[in-house]
Amino acid sequence: MPHHAPLVPIVDISAWTAADGFTGQDERLAVARRLDEVCRNVGFIQIVGHGVSDRLITDMFAVTAEFFGLPVEEKTRLLPGGPEINRGYAPFGSEALAYSLGAEDALPDLFEAFNVGVDAWPAGDPYYEAEAHRMFAPNLWPSRPARMRAVWVEYFTTISRLATTLMSAFARALGLPTDYFDARTGRAPNVMRANRYLRQPGAPDPAPGQLRMGAHTDYGACTILLADDVPGLEILGPDGVWHGVRPAPGAFIVNIGDLLARWTNDRWRSTLHRVVPPPATDRGPALRRSVAFFHEGNHDAVVECLPTCVSADNPARYPAETVADHLMAKLLGPRTLTTSAATSTTTGRA
Repeated sequence: MPHHAPLVPIVDISAWTAADGFTGQDERLAVARRLDEVCRNVGFIQIVGHGVSDRLITDMFAVTAEFFGLPVEEKTRLLPGGPEINRGYAPFGSEALAYSLGAEDALPDLFEAFNVGVDAWPAGDPYYEAEAHRMFAPNLWPSRPARMRAVWVEYFTTISRLATTLMSAFARALGLPTDYFDARTGRAPNVMRANRYLRQPGAPDPAPGQLRMGAHTDYGACTILLADDVPGLEILGPDGVWHGVRPAPGAFIVNIGDLLARWTNDRWRSTLHRVVPPPATDRGPALRRSVAFFHEGNHDAVVECLPTCVSADNPARYPAETVADHLMAKLLGPRTLTTSAATSTTTGRA
């Protein structure tokens, strides 16, 4: 990558989001090749031409701000029933993402969050029923703001479609049929998490090494992030240095997660990232908001090396494992503040 190029390039994906018949295969192939290049080098992309309306993004930020502004006693009524249920409210300082990488004695992260998953699925379908207690558990909706459920479900549905489109482009980039991932991620237990980082009034400065969100890789196939244009997000570059990333106007930040790193046999990078606190000299609330959509794999899909990413000279680097086993091992460490036993894409392989 040329030294003057941005670490996280902007890629226009409109060739893939345009209605069929309005774009040529050459344009789609060019985008796919660019995505492959970026995913090999850094694993983070900024996408424009995504087709998500400004109105929906504005509504999403507004209603989420209303929710986080509620009294903490009201928000904590929405705590999930157990650490394996990725729903509801996560209070400030209740998680430590570094545990997902196998860390020990990590400090609590300085954020609060609200999570939802798929809001409705076909009753009686054995695939969904098998995970109705965990990955497809009911969402925990607040009674106010009254419009929160409607806005969140519209946004979740819209970003789900965008994720499906991205997976088609990724398949093309990997030399596979564009529908390759449909049977592997088309009914995924996707999760959407809104994070609020806010310096609490009267709170002491963070302890040495304490972060707003500890260094981690994302667990799923890819993440689509909507974020404020403020400092905080940092990624570990190929040079081994932490680099700040701020979204371009109208762009989503997309990053490759552990599932695609494993599927591609590390051809694509699941990149370490973190959120650092504002400088101690920067007084005031230092608000940062983000909404992360985590596109996972189907819970019963087996994650094993793609046929285009393995050869006699490049054997499979990871054991085959179901998505459910991988995701649960990753999720429980940060929630229970214990070291994760999950296979890591950054610190050694099983």
